[in-house]
Amino acid sequence: MSATNALRSVATDDKQQNPVTAFRGFLEKQKHQIAAALPKHVNPDRMIRLACTEFAKNPTLQKCDPISVFGAIIQASQLGLEIGVMGQAYLVPFKNNKSNRLEAQFIPGYKGLISLARRSGEVTSIETNIVYEKDEFDLVLGIDSNLKHKPYLEGDRGKPRLVYGVAKFKDGGHHLEWMSITEVNKVRARSKASGSGPWVTDYDQMVRKTLIRRMANYLPMSIELQNALQVDQAIDDGKTVTIDGDFVQVHGDDEEGAQGNAPAQITFDPAPVLDKIKEHSNAEALNLYLDELRDTVPPEHQEAIAAAGRARLEELEG
Repeated sequence: MSATNALRSVATDDKQQNPVTAFRGFLEKQKHQIAAALPKHVNPDRMIRLACTEFAKNPTLQKCDPISVFGAIIQASQLGLEIGVMGQAYLVPFKNNKSNRLEAQFIPGYKGLISLARRSGEVTSIETNIVYEKDEFDLVLGIDSNLKHKPYLEGDRGKPRLVYGVAKFKDGGHHLEWMSITEVNKVRARSKASGSGPWVTDYDQMVRKTLIRRMANYLPMSIELQNALQVDQAIDDGKTVTIDGDFVQVHGDDEEGAQGNAPAQITFDPAPVLDKIKEHSNAEALNLYLDELRDTVPPEHQEAIAAAGRARLEELEG
């Protein structure tokens, strides 16, 4: 049975099987394909575990065409970016307007772009920070630009004002870039993915990524970074891509395979997470699970899930 047919069987042959279990089983059988796509420094077992974690916690992703989910995982693997909590890459459901189906797409995160920028060997570090209303901030531009940022530490820092970043190069040089939040939100408004996915669940990270995309014009680029930026721009434009070796092919709306995508509206269901917390029988493992959730749970659900975690830890430790 081909990989495509095997993956379709996950969605159609066994209606009674848990979709997460079925998906994990398929990925295990296709581990050799994932390993072939990955660079040597990334472990295929870890990639499968991360992909299954994202699949398990996102009911909308489970409704996507399974082949598109697998394809998105392969694209992340080709660039050597890990999916999920580390902010390197995301699997985002989109509505295919032509087929009227949900399909998953790979979107690089800001930490993924930083990782790819460093692969050139010419960039030693990239640091980004968001400045909030109550922070002390002073920026003087010129031949010798000077920046001073002192975060407010006594409570709520207020609304975000701007984001800035500094890239340091191997030769001792550096590049400073900054954007106002108004500019960032204008970029978001132009994106076809503005209403779902990481723009909704990980807004701060997307603010940072928007800045890094602008910084990339002044950075020595690895081929992987060039490809990731092309993929990211294509998703913003509502188009699809395929990665073939060192080349990215973008499919426009008038081409075969184009999706004419609109972002799927994703709702977070806290019930599976609360059930998972109750199932933990080891305090150390539960703490690790709660750490993973910290950057993935929408703000309106964070307190309830944190309270459930504290209660379960008290039970296990008491």
